[in-house]
Amino acid sequence: MNRKVTKIGVLTSGGDAPGMNAAIRAVVRTGIYKGLEVYGIMRGYSGMIDGDIFKMESQSVANIIQRGGTVLKTARCKEFFTSEGRKIAYDNLKKHGINGLVIIGGDGSFRGANIFSQEHDIPCIGLPGTIDKDIAGTDFTIGFDTAVNTAVEAIDKVRDTADAHDRLFIIEVMGRDSGYIALHSGIATGAENILIPERKTDIENVIKTLLEKHGRKKLVNIIVVAEGEEFGATELSKIITERIPDQEVRVCILGHIQRGGSPTCFDRLIASRMGYAAVECLLENRFNVFVGIINNKTHYTPLDLAVKKKQKINEEWMKIVRILSS
Repeated sequence: MNRKVTKIGVLTSGGDAPGMNAAIRAVVRTGIYKGLEVYGIMRGYSGMIDGDIFKMESQSVANIIQRGGTVLKTARCKEFFTSEGRKIAYDNLKKHGINGLVIIGGDGSFRGANIFSQEHDIPCIGLPGTIDKDIAGTDFTIGFDTAVNTAVEAIDKVRDTADAHDRLFIIEVMGRDSGYIALHSGIATGAENILIPERKTDIENVIKTLLEKHGRKKLVNIIVVAEGEEFGATELSKIITERIPDQEVRVCILGHIQRGGSPTCFDRLIASRMGYAAVECLLENRFNVFVGIINNKTHYTPLDLAVKKKQKINEEWMKIVRILSS
């Protein structure tokens, strides 16, 4: 593709993440500053198929940078998985003259954008908006920092009550395929064990460690578990209760509280930076990439690679966990 982009659409897709509004704001205001017309697309790819598209002005994104969620709403769209659905979406974009797209979402959203761009003549730029930090090609994703800080605050409070009652708490955080929230929040709160889907859980080692601590009267323990870990918080609680009957065990599932709330300064900054870079990409004919930040520098990864790769847990992190939790 080598063309002049004049009208762009912006949408949010998949799970919501704090900082999406900051990214929308950056795309809209940068686009307008560069002389482009900017259109908002409601409810992700569903809104594209339904034709729920409207022109945005600078005032459209006033007073949203501090808000969680997304003012453009988000949804998962099965119809977009079909070529017929994508053709309807394309026709609706052409009605408005839109010839460039910015998609804020995760790898599933990028996968849809990549197929859509290959089938039709709409260049796409992705912005990684997901609390899981599960996309290779960027050190951080929009929403991750806020989600981790939310989890840290909750775990700190749980530790207070665990200490008051000499209890073991198993705290489940989000992360169906990625353990980064569990890893970061667990280290930051001094968790005694951190279980993630990227590493096979040695349940015997977990029991052995707890028995050793139980023997030296360390009765207050926090185990942070990612939701995608093979045992899960509830099953792990049953196993520990059976093996260590005199240890009081409680389960706390944080759930969707991690997705909400006002984004942290860091998430607002990277979302603003990525949103600005997305518009620059479209103007420079750098198409079908997603914008990341690596070593504090803007980094561009082709969409077809972004959907195939996953972040890898650094072994040094796991070593730190083992040493600091002893």
